[in-house]
Amino acid sequence: MKIMKYYRVCGLFLMMALCDSAYSQSIDTETVDSDEVAAQEAMEAEEMAAESDSAVVAELLFMTPAVDSLLNAWYANRELVVNDFVPDTIAAADTLINGIPDEVFVDRLQAMQSMIPMTYNEQVKRFIELYVVKRRALVQRMLGQAKYYFPMFEEALDAQGLPLELKFLPIIESALNPRAYSRAGASGLWQFMYYTGKRYDLQVNSYIDERCDPYKASWAAAKFLGELYSIYHNWHLAIAAYNCGPGNVNRAIARSGGQKDFWKIYYHLPRETRGYVPAFIAAAYAMTYAAEHQLYATATNKPVAADTIMVTRPLHFEQVSSKLGLPVDLLRELNPQYRHDIIPAQNGKNYALRLPVELTLAFAAHEDSIYAYQKEKYFPDNKIVAVSDAKYVPGAAPANSAKLIYTVKKDDVPGSIASRFGVRLNDLKYWNGMRRNIIRIGQKLVIYVPKSRADKYAGMAQIVK
Repeated sequence: MKIMKYYRVCGLFLMMALCDSAYSQSIDTETVDSDEVAAQEAMEAEEMAAESDSAVVAELLFMTPAVDSLLNAWYANRELVVNDFVPDTIAAADTLINGIPDEVFVDRLQAMQSMIPMTYNEQVKRFIELYVVKRRALVQRMLGQAKYYFPMFEEALDAQGLPLELKFLPIIESALNPRAYSRAGASGLWQFMYYTGKRYDLQVNSYIDERCDPYKASWAAAKFLGELYSIYHNWHLAIAAYNCGPGNVNRAIARSGGQKDFWKIYYHLPRETRGYVPAFIAAAYAMTYAAEHQLYATATNKPVAADTIMVTRPLHFEQVSSKLGLPVDLLRELNPQYRHDIIPAQNGKNYALRLPVELTLAFAAHEDSIYAYQKEKYFPDNKIVAVSDAKYVPGAAPANSAKLIYTVKKDDVPGSIASRFGVRLNDLKYWNGMRRNIIRIGQKLVIYVPKSRADKYAGMAQIVK
């Protein structure tokens, strides 16, 4: 899913304004030997390809209202909200942060006892306000997602001996969306570029993109972050290098006269990276002190516990779904690395399938029947069907679907509308006789969604009875 590429530029101008605001000098400093910086220059050619690895800082938080609502809808379409503990009313925005003395923020950040300096200054404060006041709904969804993803992150970070607070990086990288895809080509929770992912043994081909595998990508990110810290011996600089690449950080150090402190090289860094460390600190604060700002996790459809089954033969998600009664959408949520609902295990190459823990025994008990279910339909002649450039052929209205009429609004694009309603772009174009991705304000679009989900869109589109 490539919805994220629509978001990437939305907050750039606001971010620039934040990054160029009044600059407060940090009191936390660390140093790095100049010979280590020089040695790192040998990696610059390869790292230049990774300078866009990370999504633009907090890009998902700097959205225009239209795009912000789009992301909220995207998550809502993929989450079963049950008994959300979200107050019906919240305090006025100005009482959520403006009435809090700076000393409170300083004390809270220090109380986190992190190996990473949790500096507080005007930039950090602005990002905290962004999280806890202006983007509350998004933060609450990320709090819900964090319950599933953070244990994976912590396991990988702890194994590498890294600060566990680095688990907050995917907050600003991908908003905890494992299928996040940037216009620069970065993918997954940790936003790896293709070549950087390959360097850390993340497989990418027509069927699988392990940059989107929460488990494998977390281990790769931990190794990458550990290497960056070994270069600078300064977590702020390592985090900045994760965003823009060591080459840009090294140039900023050189242009600042050899300063090896993030806040002293601040204005020599790329604009998006200037906000990256403040955004990281603010994300750590917001996720740690969410309750103090009346932010509560939105429940998700992800299981409380999941386990891994090794797949030894080609397998389609629909085979698993039909035999275990597990929705295909949930299989996609738990296994976002598989691009076409196909696990291409063959010739001794095995792949992992993540399932709710209570279904792993059921899979093991019925393994042969699952592989055999409609095998000729999915894998004729024991072959994995080749993926062509035309990945999907659109069809007429699916069975048991409800017809919606959506009126195109300002800033809408076909891809965003398709994502909002959880349908394929090719289907949307087919249903409306569209040959190109061109729509006009006020245009009426026909959209078909499962009847069970029709009521969710009552506020966005007209339901045709």
